[in-house]
Amino acid sequence: MSRISYLQDLLSSLFERRDAQPAMPDARDLLALGKSMLTDDGEVSRLQTAGALLEKFSLASPDQKLSFFKSLASEFDIDTDELASRTATYAAERNAQTLDRLLAVAEPRRQELLRRLNAVPGGTEKLVRMREDLLAILRQDDSLARIDVDFEHLFSSWFNRGFLVLRPIDWTTPAHILEKIIKYEAVHAIDSWDDLRRRLQPPDRRCFAFFHPAMPDEPLIFVEVALMKGIPGSIQTLLAEDRTPARPEQADTAVFYSISNCQKGLRGVSFGNFLIKQVAQDLAQGLPNIKTFVTLSPVPGFMPWLKQAAASDGNELIERLHLEASVMTPENAHEASEETIAGLKALAARYFIQEQRPKGGPLDPVARFHLGNGASLRAIHWLGDRSENGIRQSAGMMVNYLYDLKTVDANHEAFSHDGKVIASRDVHALLDPRLDAPAARRQSNG
Repeated sequence: MSRISYLQDLLSSLFERRDAQPAMPDARDLLALGKSMLTDDGEVSRLQTAGALLEKFSLASPDQKLSFFKSLASEFDIDTDELASRTATYAAERNAQTLDRLLAVAEPRRQELLRRLNAVPGGTEKLVRMREDLLAILRQDDSLARIDVDFEHLFSSWFNRGFLVLRPIDWTTPAHILEKIIKYEAVHAIDSWDDLRRRLQPPDRRCFAFFHPAMPDEPLIFVEVALMKGIPGSIQTLLAEDRTPARPEQADTAVFYSISNCQKGLRGVSFGNFLIKQVAQDLAQGLPNIKTFVTLSPVPGFMPWLKQAAASDGNELIERLHLEASVMTPENAHEASEETIAGLKALAARYFIQEQRPKGGPLDPVARFHLGNGASLRAIHWLGDRSENGIRQSAGMMVNYLYDLKTVDANHEAFSHDGKVIASRDVHALLDPRLDAPAARRQSNG
C-alpha cells in the first residue's frame, strides 16, 4: 500500500516481537495489587505487579470484577480537597512549580494505574478487554460511568491515527486474521469461507483494515470495497454468487459496502473517518480510472422511527404506509405498489433531511457517521437490501453516501458546525409535503 510507510511497518514489527510473558503468581487481591502499583518505585516490581493484576482480572468472577471497578471509582478518584487547595495556590502564584503540583492531582489516580498496566507486554489488549467488561456492567448500572471516561480518554490517545497501520486483507492473509474478519463482520454476515473468498479473491474486490502495533493480530476496523462501473443500488446484486467480476482497470467507482468496528472495548474511539478517506486516496493513486467513491449503506433506524411517526404525527397516510411496511417480507416486498414505494422513499428523505436529534444531527447513526466524515447523501434505493434484516430495519431501503475528495472537508465543517445534511437534488426531490414533519417540530429542528 502506498501510504503504509516503512517506519509504520518497522514499528509494527517491533511491537509484534513483544510477546507477553506469564505473570508471576501473587496472592494479593485486585485492590491490593492496584494500590501497590501506584507506590512501587522499581520498574521491574511494578511490571510484575501489573502482570499479576491483569492475569488475576482476566480470571476473576463477575462479582470480583464489579468489586474492582467500584474500588477504582472510590479509592482511585480525584482528591477534590487537595485539588481545590492546589488550584487556589496556582491562582495566586502562577509558575511552573505550582502548575506541576496542580496537574499532579488534576486527574483520577486510576488513570495512572491504567497507564502502568498498559506498560506490560500485551497490556493494551487486556485493557481493551477490561473495558468490554466495564461496558457490559454499565448497560445495567451506569454508576461507574466516570471510570469509562478515563478509559475513553486514554484510549483516544493510545489509538490515535499516528499509531495505526493500514493493511490490505486478501485471500493470502493469515488464516487467524481471516477468521476474525468473518467473526467481526457487522453489516452483511459472512456465511462461510466460500463467502469470504468471494469478497476477497476476485480482482474487483478489496478489503482494508486498521491495526495497532500493540494488537497486531486484532483488526480494529475494516472496510470491504467493490470496484465496478456505475453506482450500485442493491447489495444482493453486488454480492451475488454468480456475478462476473469486473476488470479493475475498467471500473470507475469504488463502493464501500461494509464497514465493521471490531473491538467493543474501543467504543467511542473513532477510526472510520481516517479509514475511508485513506483508502479512497490510496485507490485513487493506484487506480486513476476510479473517479467516484460511494457507500452502499443500511438505514438501521428507519423502521423504528416510522413506527414512532405513525403513532405521534396524526397523519393517516403515514399510518397506512407504516402498516404496509410492517407486513413486508423478503418474499412479498417486490409486490409493493408504486404509490407505496414513492411514499416510503419520501419518508426516508424526511427521516434524513428534516428529522434531528435534540442535540443536533440526523437520527440515523450510519448517516451521522458518514455525514460527519464529509460525505453527502446521494441516493435512496428501494429494496437495496431484500434480506429479512434489511426489510425489518429499513423496509429494504439502502442509500449511497458520496465521498467527493474535493468537498469532504467543506462538508465536514458544515455538518460539524450546524448539523447540516448535505443531500443531492434527487434526494430533496423525493420529499412529499403530505408526509412532512409537523410544522412545530420542523421549526425546532431547523
